[in-house]
Amino acid sequence: MFKIRYVAIDTSPENTVFLPRSDDGYGAEQFQALRKVEVAQGGKAILATLAIMDDEHLLRHGEIGLGEQAFRRLGLPEGAEVVVAQARPPASLDAVRRKISGDTLTDTELAEIIADITKYRYSPMEIGAFLVACAAFMTTAETLGLTRAMADVGEKLTWPSPLIVDKHCIGGIPGNRTSMIVVPIVAAHGLIIPKTSSRAITSPSGTADTMEVLANVDISAERMKAIVAQENAVLAWGGRVNLSPADDILISVERPLRIDTFEQMVASILSKKLAAGATHLVIDIPVGPTAKVRSQAEAVRLRKLFEYVATHLGLTVDIVLTDGSQPIGRGIGPVLEARDVMQVLSGDPAAPTDLRERAIFLAGRVLDFDPALPGGQGQQRAAQLLDSGQAYAAMQRLIAAQGKQPASFAPGPLQHEILARQTGTITAIDCHLIARIARLAGAPMQKGAGIDLLRKAGDPVRSGEALYRIHATSETGLGFARELAEESSGYRVSA
Repeated sequence: MFKIRYVAIDTSPENTVFLPRSDDGYGAEQFQALRKVEVAQGGKAILATLAIMDDEHLLRHGEIGLGEQAFRRLGLPEGAEVVVAQARPPASLDAVRRKISGDTLTDTELAEIIADITKYRYSPMEIGAFLVACAAFMTTAETLGLTRAMADVGEKLTWPSPLIVDKHCIGGIPGNRTSMIVVPIVAAHGLIIPKTSSRAITSPSGTADTMEVLANVDISAERMKAIVAQENAVLAWGGRVNLSPADDILISVERPLRIDTFEQMVASILSKKLAAGATHLVIDIPVGPTAKVRSQAEAVRLRKLFEYVATHLGLTVDIVLTDGSQPIGRGIGPVLEARDVMQVLSGDPAAPTDLRERAIFLAGRVLDFDPALPGGQGQQRAAQLLDSGQAYAAMQRLIAAQGKQPASFAPGPLQHEILARQTGTITAIDCHLIARIARLAGAPMQKGAGIDLLRKAGDPVRSGEALYRIHATSETGLGFARELAEESSGYRVSA
């Protein structure tokens, strides 16, 4: 028996336990062989990665240290007595080995794998093996089974209406913050749109990161339901309500491996929408030379996969292919994107036209789900709600209901402009490179960091004129971003 001691070390996403190398009654080598141990008391148990401590001052005799994640997930108070034993490998790993060999897995096998991953029974290496095997070959039936398995673990939100709408973009286009305009338009019309969003994974900002500039997004499920009952909408961070938690674990391994297959994308998006209680969903697929989807043929294949899985899960989907040839709006990064959003909603003459037009288009597709609205009038209705100020008022109410952000954020005070090296017309902007530069500047962790675009594709430019302005809150961030931008600006200018 050991007593728990909390060790303030963030080992996300893994559970980690710390054992002294020597103690009376056992030897650490007994546990070290398998690297995984089970820590248990009564009905509570976790599997954790083992770390051996040589510093005798960090743990007292008879203690076991639990990192932040392990301590929280075990849910026992400091000082509680636990039993430590070697952990048996999850039985579902046999299915992973078969998948590596090229076998097709059943729904039951996929459900067992996802259940074990959600319980943190898999190491990152084992999760990586599963992801790589799926990336090599995965059938549409397996994609459906994986989506269903991911939706079935974790929390599920239910709503007192047969029509719950949502909108999602697959990402890859900097500044494409249409959700924060679509949601208040749809809410002002009267449809229910509980929008749960992720934080940025590889982008300079996610919807939750940008909305957090204006309001609280860390909202419990109970509070979300109260806000939706009052305002028809919410713009919240999905991580708080534990929707499809396996997806967050898988993403943490996908990110460094740069795995982003269509099958895993579909499972990730639809499992979260199903768990969030959506019944009708508009999916925006931007297509462009530096977007996630780079050709019409790829877009059609992804659209059909979304439709196949959604239909079998009982979701009504409207898949739209949009222009992904360049960033949307001007701001890239939480503060700058929030500025663009509020300019569009408030009718500011300085509002970026492309962001406004795309938001109206997508909101119109969502409103077309309303059986009371005559066919084809969704876009017209969306424009009316925006132009009349009703959408802006809905957003102000939503900010108040979620809790207005008490902190004041501004664009980063450290700035550097990237200049055109020749006179001509801007013919292309590299979305991927612009996003990398914004992240190097500090976005989204530093909310004021990012890029302010001063020129877009099709604009004329003279040599020496500014293409965009980098904002940062630290000299280090500005230096990293500036170095990459001056190596390659991401802009193509033709004479």
